[in-house]
Amino acid sequence: MPSDATPPARAPRLALIHTGGTIASRPSPDGRGLTPQTPPALPGLEEVQVTEAQPFSLPSPHMTPAHMGQLAALIRELAPTHDGVVVTHGTDTLEETAFALHLMLDVKVPVVLTGSMRHAEEISWDGPANLLDAAHVALHPHSPGRGPLVVIGGDIFDARTVTKIHTTAVDAFGGYPGPIGRIDREGHTPRLHYFAMPEPRATYHPAHLQARVEILYAYAGWTGEGYAEAAARADGLVIAALGTGNLPAELLPLIQGTAKPVVIATRTHAGPVLPVYGYAGGGATLVEAGAIPASFLNAHKARLLLLILLGQGLTREQIQTVFERDEF
Repeated sequence: MPSDATPPARAPRLALIHTGGTIASRPSPDGRGLTPQTPPALPGLEEVQVTEAQPFSLPSPHMTPAHMGQLAALIRELAPTHDGVVVTHGTDTLEETAFALHLMLDVKVPVVLTGSMRHAEEISWDGPANLLDAAHVALHPHSPGRGPLVVIGGDIFDARTVTKIHTTAVDAFGGYPGPIGRIDREGHTPRLHYFAMPEPRATYHPAHLQARVEILYAYAGWTGEGYAEAAARADGLVIAALGTGNLPAELLPLIQGTAKPVVIATRTHAGPVLPVYGYAGGGATLVEAGAIPASFLNAHKARLLLLILLGQGLTREQIQTVFERDEF
């Protein structure tokens, strides 16, 4: 006879991917300073089935778009058989990898990136708590549909806006308008609250990540030094411009004469690029000359979006549409 007993619940399945960074670092035996050595162990969560992978072990300044593409491919492979994915990563370029994954991944399960500001032999190592928080967020029923997330110090950030705002502080991550959620623990019980609903988002599938996109940084008195050389060797340019996307007058004819896509971001900490000013080099004249405003993306995230769109074979006009419509 059929049993009326309720079958036991299946244990949640978590994919834990290690890539290196401070969270995996210790002082090197040869005295060279900190180096990635041992992936961190996930504390607690005995009821969770954990699958671990380590595609590479790198300090995050060594991370490249090719590594980000490799990581995206691994997540696509693991996602169908897991309920969530956590990626440990160095903090220096964590926001760039998070945004690249945001653009390239359309998996159904949550993907959460985390790291630590202090290493495993420091008394105040923040790695275990961040890793446990990331695991809870990745397995939470309200996390799907939000794209890759970053969890640091209990704060949950959107990959599009998160940025590293301090070189050494434990709470080193921020980004306007701030976290989209918060996770705390009451004893062993996680308390997670989101402050925003999931949004539809576009994803892209570039054939390659080999395009060369360079970033130039504007400053008072810049007359375009380095622009011609960068434009000659790159497939596209991003300029971290002033204010709402303005440049010295000398840049206007340089941009007018460039057939490759030129994206205008801002070096300001937060805020959109808006074509407001009509003086030579003002945002309105740059757009008229063919420059593409980066919306609210900072320069290094605008670079990744441009690189991915070039890798997908989009034309300059199609690239402009993606930025104008915030299709990211």
